[in-house]
Amino acid sequence: MSLLGKLAQTRAEFDWCHDDPWRKKVAAAVRGKETISTAALLDAVCVPATTGTARRLAAIMRDLHFIPIKSRRLMPGGRAGNTVTRGWARSVRTM
Repeated sequence: MSLLGKLAQTRAEFDWCHDDPWRKKVAAAVRGKETISTAALLDAVCVPATTGTARRLAAIMRDLHFIPIKSRRLMPGGRAGNTVTRGWARSVRTM
């Protein structure tokens, strides 16, 4: 086997071993949605809301082509108070 063939095989094995098991759950939770809060998404995936889980979720959401946002609209009750929540939105730009 050539060096490029071995490299391709090793890369495929690496990608298979390091594929995040949350990816399918997150993709199913955001299917058909334009925006979602981080807290709601963590609830949908059934994981605790910690810094580590939010960072892991952020990597998956960026891979799914979502952009991070801060919004008052994602809060229950909406525009009341100074509370701003973080979440994710699909980009409206086409590339």
